Amino acid sequence: MKRILILILVPLIGLPQLMQAQEIPVAYDSVVVDYANPKQYVIGGVTVTGTQYLDKDILVALSGIRKGETIDIPGAEISKAVKNLWKQDLFANVRIYVERIVQDTAYLNYVLDERPRLSGFTFRGIKKGEQDDLREKIRLNKGKVLTDNVRVNTLNTIKAFYNEKGFTHIKVTIEERVDSAQQNSMLYYILINKGNRVRIDNIFFVDNKAVTSRKLRSLMKKTKENPAWSVFTVSKFKPSDYEDDKSKILAYYSTKGYRDAHIRFDTVYENENNNLNIQIWLAEGNRYYFRDIRWSGNAKYSSSRLDSALRIKKGDVYDESFLQKRLNGDPNGTDVGSLYMDDGYLFFSVTPVEVSIENDSIDLEIRVHEGPQATINRVFIEGNSKTHEHVIRRVIRTSPGSKFSRADVIRTQREILATGFFDPEKLGIDTEPHPENGTVDLTYTVEEKPSDQVELSAGWGGSGTGVIGSLGVRFNNFSMRNMFDTKTWSPLPSGDGQVFSIRLQSNGKYYQSFNIGFTEPWLGGKKPNSFNVGLYSSRYARGTSKDDPAYGTLVTTGGTVGLGKQLQWPDDFFTLVSAINLTNYSLNNYTTNFFINTGNAYSISLKETFGRNSMGPDFTFPKWGSNIWVSLAVTPPYSMFNDKDYSELPIAEKYKWVEFYKWRFGAEWYNNVFGKFVLKTAAKGGYLGYYDPQIGLTPFERFDVGGDGLSQNYSLYGVDIISQRGYNSVYAYAAPIFNKFTVELRYPFSTSPSAFIYGTAWVEAGNAWYSFDDYDPFNLKRAAGLGLRVFLPIFGTVGFDYGIGFDKPTPPIPPRTLGEYLSAYGAFNIVLGFEPE
Repeated sequence: MKRILILILVPLIGLPQLMQAQEIPVAYDSVVVDYANPKQYVIGGVTVTGTQYLDKDILVALSGIRKGETIDIPGAEISKAVKNLWKQDLFANVRIYVERIVQDTAYLNYVLDERPRLSGFTFRGIKKGEQDDLREKIRLNKGKVLTDNVRVNTLNTIKAFYNEKGFTHIKVTIEERVDSAQQNSMLYYILINKGNRVRIDNIFFVDNKAVTSRKLRSLMKKTKENPAWSVFTVSKFKPSDYEDDKSKILAYYSTKGYRDAHIRFDTVYENENNNLNIQIWLAEGNRYYFRDIRWSGNAKYSSSRLDSALRIKKGDVYDESFLQKRLNGDPNGTDVGSLYMDDGYLFFSVTPVEVSIENDSIDLEIRVHEGPQATINRVFIEGNSKTHEHVIRRVIRTSPGSKFSRADVIRTQREILATGFFDPEKLGIDTEPHPENGTVDLTYTVEEKPSDQVELSAGWGGSGTGVIGSLGVRFNNFSMRNMFDTKTWSPLPSGDGQVFSIRLQSNGKYYQSFNIGFTEPWLGGKKPNSFNVGLYSSRYARGTSKDDPAYGTLVTTGGTVGLGKQLQWPDDFFTLVSAINLTNYSLNNYTTNFFINTGNAYSISLKETFGRNSMGPDFTFPKWGSNIWVSLAVTPPYSMFNDKDYSELPIAEKYKWVEFYKWRFGAEWYNNVFGKFVLKTAAKGGYLGYYDPQIGLTPFERFDVGGDGLSQNYSLYGVDIISQRGYNSVYAYAAPIFNKFTVELRYPFSTSPSAFIYGTAWVEAGNAWYSFDDYDPFNLKRAAGLGLRVFLPIFGTVGFDYGIGFDKPTPPIPPRTLGEYLSAYGAFNIVLGFEPE
């Protein structure tokens, strides 16, 4: 039969928009089709032509027409098949041929024109760093099918990227070029003209009477005027930030009682400098006040008790956010909700209802639903991959069978973090209440963080000095009971919360030291009574050869045993620690800073430390709470037990048995003052006394004040080394009295458990005195500066401080420039491994 090709346009409803307004023929037929009388055919087969990269069987399946299916030709099935293929957005043209008809069987052919694919793209007009950033955002991968959507999305993504940076006049064009090296492929050339950065010159407010324009501008945290005096601050306009800032303005008005305040309209327009001006017209409305407040549904507590917890009285400015905070959201736990939740009322709810608004006054009815008291049913712990469960369970205050208390949950979270084994950012609490039986299941979720620390350094100081360096390890989550069970090691015996440390240090022939310590925080496993034991030895030599007449040594050897107890009164933040310390000082021709040159001195002291530590939520970066302590160390008053005339005794005999009493105190307070900023205020002091005037002060146990404090690692004769930033070296040696005061503002830059980083701005003042006759608490050496701290779990705290010591001695040549002043009066202090005292 002679084949006659007749073009038949298949009627498709809604297809024009799919074809993007193009007149595309969508179906062809090779036989005459009677539109007035559609006929049913069995599909004998479907072929696909024109494709290169796509699977033909999948395309046939996507079309919806299957071999053996009976369809009308012409009919809706053909139209639907074309739509299905167009929806894939893979083709520039879709045609369907009725290739042939054999009796009641029809054979179809899909003729498809594939869209071109991307073989590569390049940027023009921007720097390499910006290109790298954009590549991650636009995600134009090689082989991507190029559609109008891809083009539009690429343009919009690039424009949004630069709009975020303040380039609102950016122009972006994409040139498409055929890639002659690859069939059906295109190259994108993306041309970018950023233009000048558009800044916000002015923000104007109109009709604001209750709040000044300056205050309103300060509320807009992300939409700010461009300060003419600053080269670092860049003001940029971002619509989403602008909307957020407008919401902050209205929220502030609400806190001042202007609950009807709204923005009538606003405009953002370009000025003559091609920058932006913003103008906002406000309608403040009336100011409202609380009038009568009535409670309903309360049975546990009286209305007067709830009034006391609410802390809102008649005539106060109507502040809905403060109302909600006092009802159920005070982080200090003094709100109405805490009153109930701390007494087991987990199912408690409270709803304030405005029952009357008259002129500028609002009456409230606060509806309380107390519900039953909840009992804790089960307590689960999840996420502890290293720490044994009993170590966590022993600090949990919410035990099964006890009454639910939100305060106990918060305290439990603090105690879990206080172990130092878990990431504060990942600590969670899930509550699963069961109202049907008045119980609740609690799940504490934790994530382990590295807690062990390693110290390793080594070097060669030359033939006259020898090896210098240090080697130390501190296992903060040790397990002594698994010491000989190697199957439990991972890679060392761990998980019981014990502390084991050992450290070796050498400065060549001049100094060597060794110390080892062990702490069990829960002696016996039932109560938080700590036990610690330590041994230490150090040797210091003057000169490098024993043949040197000036050669001398000081060897310090000792040990300490301590017991700590958590007290229940005045509250369970208080602790009492008792320690016995035994030390032997052996001197041989040692002539530095000592009354004794040759001989032995023995010290046996008892030290009692009474303190209260409520810092939280974790000890790496406390945000609230305090740590206050006082200690007294005493030796036996040997001189009172004999009839010796100490004024006539040789020096070595006079100080053979060291006697003293030593007071120390310290206090630190932490407050989250605003945002992420934390203010630390601290004070500390010490006094070393004696029993017998004929003996006077011992040469040991005194205070060195000043410098970076790193020499605490080299303590030779029991001296307390008190650092002071802003001063390069110790300015007071072997003093019996000292004071030190600190105010420090902290800000966290990174809270990652792998590297917790925060910056500090501080002022500090301190001094030391040699007698009470000289003591003057207002005569202090002052300093101020900036610092940075990085807490690395395996190395401890590292960082630096740069400070200006305002009371440093005047240099011989007075500084004439700022640089000379900073060099003469400033000091750069390093922090390695621990925070100096």
